[in-house]
Amino acid sequence: MKNHNAVEELIRELENKRYEAIVAGDFYAFKALAHPDLSYAHSTGVVDTLESYLDKCLGGFYVYHHIENPIESIKVIGDIALVFGEMNGEITAGGVRKTLRNKALAVWEQRDGEWKLLAYQPTPIPT
Repeated sequence: MKNHNAVEELIRELENKRYEAIVAGDFYAFKALAHPDLSYAHSTGVVDTLESYLDKCLGGFYVYHHIENPIESIKVIGDIALVFGEMNGEITAGGVRKTLRNKALAVWEQRDGEWKLLAYQPTPIPT
């Protein structure tokens, strides 16, 4: 895909699918969208690999109740797409219900014709 608008539209669709998957508890669908070398940071500063994140999700450590993910912009640079936006919602983490309001950066990489989530970094928005 060389057309930037088409790539941006696809990345927007993939972002929505990954959030829909985690809210639905469909972590196998999330895994299908993720790069094997995923670095998944949390607003607490904890960083998970794909394996450790999935273990926590499947074990019930993270329960996603609702998420809104407005995208501000998408920058495509070769086989990398940077998604700038927010991640706001309600989750339970370690048995504690939390309201999240974060700026977020997601990094997608295209390899062998498929886009995969390579990195994710949220930053809390001060109240």
